[in-house]
Amino acid sequence: MLGVVDGAKVQVAVGVTADTTARVKAGDLVNFVAGQVGGKGGGKPDMAMAGGTEPAKLQAALDSVQAWVLSKL
Repeated sequence: MLGVVDGAKVQVAVGVTADTTARVKAGDLVNFVAGQVGGKGGGKPDMAMAGGTEPAKLQAALDSVQAWVLSKL
């Protein structure tokens, strides 16, 4: 997962290895994070991207990723 702030916008990219996509889909994860930063996204099970409009919330969203992933494994 990579998240960046560009001015008033947030961009997020997620990559998931092929052996993990049965349990963790990149599109689900990117939408989990995007929902927290005022956005939405999409993609394939192994790669997805999203945008958002609330950059102040990006760090908290990224901090929540580990628990989300662990809940899927």
